[in-house]
Amino acid sequence: MQTTFGLAKFKTGARLMIGVLVVAIGATLMSTPAEARDFGKSREGMANEVPKQLADISITPKIGSKIDLDAKFIDDTGKEVTLRDYTKDGKPLLLSLAYYSCPSLCSYHLNGLNDAFKQLKEPLGKEFNFVVVSFDPREGQDVAAAKRANYVKEYGRPDGAAGWHFLTDKNGAASAALAKAVGFTYHWEEAEKQYAHASAAYAIAPDGTISRYLFGIVFDPKSVRFAMLEASKGNVGTVVDKLILLCFHWDEKTNKVTLAAFNIMRAGGILVVLILGAFLVPFWFGKKKENVR
Repeated sequence: MQTTFGLAKFKTGARLMIGVLVVAIGATLMSTPAEARDFGKSREGMANEVPKQLADISITPKIGSKIDLDAKFIDDTGKEVTLRDYTKDGKPLLLSLAYYSCPSLCSYHLNGLNDAFKQLKEPLGKEFNFVVVSFDPREGQDVAAAKRANYVKEYGRPDGAAGWHFLTDKNGAASAALAKAVGFTYHWEEAEKQYAHASAAYAIAPDGTISRYLFGIVFDPKSVRFAMLEASKGNVGTVVDKLILLCFHWDEKTNKVTLAAFNIMRAGGILVVLILGAFLVPFWFGKKKENVR
């Protein structure tokens, strides 16, 4: 009885305390000036406002569209090349649009990709080529060569050095057309003396089809490799890699690879049928032989 009475007393006290807290909070809100209560709302409105200089900066995915593989650029050695030079062996390419004197975002983007490349089993260039195109027509072969040398050194895998390609465009027309083809917009900010732009890498199939977009400055190595396997349409990678394409799918919300439950169930069902077949076929043939006798 004493225990029951004590518990009831405790519950009553707890209810009173909660009631006091509710009244106190309500009184505080009622006494708060209207300006202060509206502060959160005004901040939300500010957060949704896009600065004028960034209003036209975006990347609009154009998956399924094609880029012009025959557009001409200059590589880091001063040689005239086309993007087709990096896909003619049937390998896909991973493309980035940047400018080599960018003080921040471009370097973060390329550093993030380099970190992912370091974790891939195969060296860069074996399964796909990485091509960076500068959209700043003022940048020439010497700047591209210096940038490439820095990243090849940081990459630290001599067997993958041939997979890095840094290109420039003399008059900016080819890079502008390429940017338009992949949905990449940018413009020069005179006040800051730099370009305003976003960042993404584009998985390009050997025929020039845009297969996948990799946004941001941090990249999951598995997602990078999956994007390139997908872009190759099964032309690179092992048999296991081809099975991975069946069992995983691209999550647009997270920009990462996730397990595809339906495909796993389907693959599991096929496997069960094959296993049952392996056991039942000999049994059926044995029965037929017995009937013949």
